[in-house]
Amino acid sequence: MKRTLFLLFFLTLALCLNAAKVDTLNVYSNCMKKNTKTCVVTPNNYKKTGKAYPVLYLVHGYSGNYASWINAFPQIKKFADEYNIIIAGVDGGFSSWYFDSPVDSTIKYETYVTKEIIGFMDKTFNTLKSPEGRAICGLSMGGHGALYLAIRHQDLFGAAGSMSGGVDFRAFPQSWDLPKRLGDINTHYTNWEKNTVIGQLNIFKSNELAMIIDCGIGDIFITANRQLHDKMLSMNIKHDYIERPGEHKREYWDNALQYQVLYFDNYFRKDQKK
Repeated sequence: MKRTLFLLFFLTLALCLNAAKVDTLNVYSNCMKKNTKTCVVTPNNYKKTGKAYPVLYLVHGYSGNYASWINAFPQIKKFADEYNIIIAGVDGGFSSWYFDSPVDSTIKYETYVTKEIIGFMDKTFNTLKSPEGRAICGLSMGGHGALYLAIRHQDLFGAAGSMSGGVDFRAFPQSWDLPKRLGDINTHYTNWEKNTVIGQLNIFKSNELAMIIDCGIGDIFITANRQLHDKMLSMNIKHDYIERPGEHKREYWDNALQYQVLYFDNYFRKDQKK
């Protein structure tokens, strides 16, 4: 009995020592003149191999912050180890929607993510510094953000994923602080139209961006996701599209996240074999 407990103790200790590391790091945003934080998960062998790692950037939903992903989905530590990737939980503010606001100069989260966060990660960690080594994924507001940023910056991101993404928020003109970010929809309609994901499809320069879009059939954004899917099909834009029973809830995202991370792993592995 004592020998069994002894072995169990050391097995538990070994598992703890060989686990992904989670760090909260301070990042100063020059474009918004404020301090921000980023949660970074590195795989257990990060310091042992000396190789460059792909990075998965996770962008949170409305009212979240940099720690939302690790707090709500602690399994991302396992994903970092299993898929041998770095995962960065990005702070997108309470309600930024991840664009540079045309009416509020203090909200510049497109610039923040694409220039400052990526620059910080590439300087601080041993990362693959190319689109083939970067993916971005988000849920709800972050699902919009992930696709919006990846489509607009295909020179930075090679893959993107949306879970229950608010990919066309024009049907919700009074919700989620959107009037504060874009102005009133009646007087600033162009701001609303050109900052949706569906409004970005016409700027595609190539069809190389790998995209996975996942939404529950009971989700508030299902109609917008179906419309996005249909338009992408009509434009022959490559993507994976998934609908399953589910609502705009954590239970749905728990399941969806597994498929999305596997999708990104397949993308990273494919490009590493070239």
